[in-house]
Amino acid sequence: MNHVEIEPYPIFGLMAEFDEPAQLVEAARRAHEAGYRKLEAYSPYPIEELSEAIGFHKDHVALVVLLCGLMGTCLGFGLESWASAIYYPMNVGGRPYLSWPSFVPVGFETTILLAAFGAVVGMLIMNGLPQPYHPVFNVDRFSRASQDKFFLCIESDDPMFDADRTGAFLKSLQPSEVTQVAY
Repeated sequence: MNHVEIEPYPIFGLMAEFDEPAQLVEAARRAHEAGYRKLEAYSPYPIEELSEAIGFHKDHVALVVLLCGLMGTCLGFGLESWASAIYYPMNVGGRPYLSWPSFVPVGFETTILLAAFGAVVGMLIMNGLPQPYHPVFNVDRFSRASQDKFFLCIESDDPMFDADRTGAFLKSLQPSEVTQVAY
């Protein structure tokens, strides 16, 4: 009879729990300095230094808002130009068909409208929302992340991730607990 070895289920990562925000910021900074790039920090309130500590610098929402706003301007002016000069030209008081000053209010409104839609949709897409389930919810103590605890999770798809070495590294950061995060 052949012996079949069952592979353990893959894990999402390892999570360390901290009691103070300063501990979390220092742990995140040290994890980033050690070369970990796929990590996430969780806190009950915003911590200004935390995004820099985990190496988060990319924020493309402003670019999306700008591009959507420019597209709104072009669409607004284009629509009015097409309507007043091509589809239904009217000679009113001898003014030219393409009287751009009269197109400014609609162009402004379409700029604001598309920029606002771009901001909301861009933010949702870039944040990966809506996300009703995340593997960190499988950790029993993670419910405290919205109350009074601070968590640092190093994901298993990080190139440097090795369960034993990463676990030892997280324990060296002096957390109150290190937990394996299952899918």
